[in-house]
Amino acid sequence: MQYRTYGKQLGFKVSALGMGCMRLPRHLNGTGEGDVDTEKAIAMIRYAVDHGINYFDTAYGYHNKTSEAVLGEALEQDRYRDKVKIVTKQPFGVMTTQAEIRRNLENTLKKLRTDHIDVYLIHNIQKPDWEDIKKRKIIEEYEKFRAEGLIRGIAFSYHGLLPTFKEVLSFYPWDMCQIQQNFLDVEREATAEAIHLAGQKGTALVIMEPLRGGSLATPPAAVKAIYDAYPVKRSAVEWGFRHLINYPEISTILSGVTTLEQLKEDIEIFSKPDARPGCLNDTEKAILSRVRSHYESLASIPCTGCEYCLPCPNGVNIPGAFSKYNDGVMFGNFDPAKRSYSFLTMSNQDASLCAACGECEQKCPQHIDIIERLKMAHETLKA
Repeated sequence: MQYRTYGKQLGFKVSALGMGCMRLPRHLNGTGEGDVDTEKAIAMIRYAVDHGINYFDTAYGYHNKTSEAVLGEALEQDRYRDKVKIVTKQPFGVMTTQAEIRRNLENTLKKLRTDHIDVYLIHNIQKPDWEDIKKRKIIEEYEKFRAEGLIRGIAFSYHGLLPTFKEVLSFYPWDMCQIQQNFLDVEREATAEAIHLAGQKGTALVIMEPLRGGSLATPPAAVKAIYDAYPVKRSAVEWGFRHLINYPEISTILSGVTTLEQLKEDIEIFSKPDARPGCLNDTEKAILSRVRSHYESLASIPCTGCEYCLPCPNGVNIPGAFSKYNDGVMFGNFDPAKRSYSFLTMSNQDASLCAACGECEQKCPQHIDIIERLKMAHETLKA
């Protein structure tokens, strides 16, 4: 397993591959829902530790608020806890009072069966919430927890655009920040520029959704043909990971594994001697650029993400909604896109807020019939 420095402030050395605990194996029922298969999940977590992974990411709400407890049970015996870093998150939406913030943390510590959390995040900071987070002095509450030894590092996770990310990152000496990135999102979400900004500041950077919720693991035939034409044979999963491994600023890349086979494949990829920054040559970068162009050619709404349509008077994130819809079309699977769209809904930026004023259509250089396309996207993604 390859290891990296975790920013400049905490002195951690962490595995380049982190195990995300949002997609643990489950006992599924007929509707696709189900509880965590605790026996399999615990076996996978311990296998991960035994094979070099020392970074585990979970959150207050994952798996209907049970993920933390499963992770805690897995790490309780045989001193597994001493071998790893536990990272978890509290969403701003459940921070109803300052006292509730503390109660949520105390409950999390009980679930995790530990006396401290290595890094504690404000989960999923969104632009509409940022001013309230500052006014409510949420960071100051986290500083109290750190002074008491309940947490070690203070961090945030973010799904959103670069301007707000830059504002949040520069506001405080965060120990870590966590963003979505992959080779399709280099110019979307917080963009590749966010990676460089975190590196310049010395803030540890953790990547989530490196395979777009698993969508990049099963490419269409045309994409597979591009990969297969290269003399060095790699799976689509490895191509996706190597894009991020290439960045020296990244501390850990999270993989939300559901099966032991997936976990073993990930560990093998991150244990290769060349799984280090600078692992991509110019030819390989060009291959990923061709793959990205092919995926983008499959998009059905010709939005370039230029953001000329913003700000919407009603707060709709128009490029965001179109991006989620196009993802569903590109991958032939709308389930990950629906989950991603739910973040827009939770932050009051979804397309249901469109008042059909037409202001955006007057500004769009692509002449997209935005109002009708927003209706279509929302109807598809709202579940």
